[in-house]
Amino acid sequence: MSQKHHQTDHHTSNILQSYPSPLNYCHFPKSVCTSVNEVICHGIPDQRPLQDGDILNIDVTLYHGGFHGDLNETYYIGKADQDPDAVRVVETARDCLAESIKLVKPGALFRDYGNTIEKIAKGNNCGVVKTYCGHGIDQRFHCAPNVPHYAKNKAVGEAKPGMCFTIEPMITLGTHKDKTWPDDWTSVTTDGSKTAQFEHTLLVTEDGVEVLTARFADSPGGKVPMPKATNGDAAAAATS
Repeated sequence: MSQKHHQTDHHTSNILQSYPSPLNYCHFPKSVCTSVNEVICHGIPDQRPLQDGDILNIDVTLYHGGFHGDLNETYYIGKADQDPDAVRVVETARDCLAESIKLVKPGALFRDYGNTIEKIAKGNNCGVVKTYCGHGIDQRFHCAPNVPHYAKNKAVGEAKPGMCFTIEPMITLGTHKDKTWPDDWTSVTTDGSKTAQFEHTLLVTEDGVEVLTARFADSPGGKVPMPKATNGDAAAAATS
């Protein structure tokens, strides 16, 4: 499927005099995570060809100049952007990240981002994965704080100037429940429903936030209009 992405990321890392943080991290065997359709996160690149209608998350982390930087984005493959359900889950995940980033500033509580994320997800009849969370990042790949993406969580602490952490909501079309494949890495939805994720590395400033992994104007991908809700979708969202 995405062995080529692993090779490209590894080659680019060498050119940039960096190294790919995932490679050999707790025995992860590749330089990048690639998660297709029902794979929530930590997908291992393999030989499966991408197919028309897939959605693909690419999660890249580089260590450069003494620090890690972590980001991911979900992309439409072929005509996937014409599939209303695929667009709904991908754009919901994109909006969840964008709106939660707006809350980041000194004094903002780590437990509060999940309230906004889950409200947006439920409003689009989507679920929020609870097993995985955003994390602190600096000279270490993963560290405190933990940043849950679901509502009414009990995360402790607040943002302070100089802190770096990620927000990376994982949004599903079906159940929020997950299971891990025998490779000990690949996490998938238990009902096989599609899932999407977006992530940025954030630096808390004196009066707000700087997105250290922000997109460029010519970055690939980008927002697709959300499909209009049917009466059935609206009713389901109202009762969820």
